[in-house]
Amino acid sequence: MPENAIIRGEDVVKEYETGDTVVRALKGIDFGIGPADFVAVVGPSGSGKSTLLNLLGLLDVPTSGTVRLRDEDVATFSDARATRERKRTIGFVFQQFYLIPTLTALENVEMPRMLDRTPKRTRERARTLLERVGLGERLDHYPDELSGGQKQRVAVARALINDPAILLADEPTGNLDRATGDSILDLFDELRAEEDVAVVTVTHDDYVAAAADRVVNLVDGEVRDDEPMATDPGGGA
Repeated sequence: MPENAIIRGEDVVKEYETGDTVVRALKGIDFGIGPADFVAVVGPSGSGKSTLLNLLGLLDVPTSGTVRLRDEDVATFSDARATRERKRTIGFVFQQFYLIPTLTALENVEMPRMLDRTPKRTRERARTLLERVGLGERLDHYPDELSGGQKQRVAVARALINDPAILLADEPTGNLDRATGDSILDLFDELRAEEDVAVVTVTHDDYVAAAADRVVNLVDGEVRDDEPMATDPGGGA
């Protein structure tokens, strides 16, 4: 676990009540995400991956154990504080993109800062990000005028609009062909190297997991494996 973790969890348990039954989604796990980490979370359906992603995204708090964001216990945050910290620290990238079809690429990237009172600065930041992800010539295009890979790049730019420390990516290459998926993984590497952004991805794709620095294997709410990958995607040592 990185010593300088942005967010860390210790002995984290998460339970849900469904009728008369208590489901223990996470069973006392430890985790830590440091600057520029690339961590892949893998495991079968129902293993606790989405629960872990919700905790990392400050969308939920543990039933017991502790999750700390920069050494502060997130369970002490009010709803307003959690929302502020989420906006400041976390960027979300989804498999389905979730772009608004009636907005241009530029406007979609601006959306998370729509209520900020800095429209000029927001537009400049959005434009810079789209140029950064290779879409400088697609600013005024609507989602239905973009390819799947271009939509995902817009989604990544949108996730970066508030300069987050961590990108949470849920199956980010699931709807993309291999070549386009490669370009998204390359983009993640560039962001980690140049902007110190950590990337945590939930994936069923061994190819994506092989590109990560660490793979966390969740099975029945427990971590069965958390170690560097032995090989790269091309099969090298």
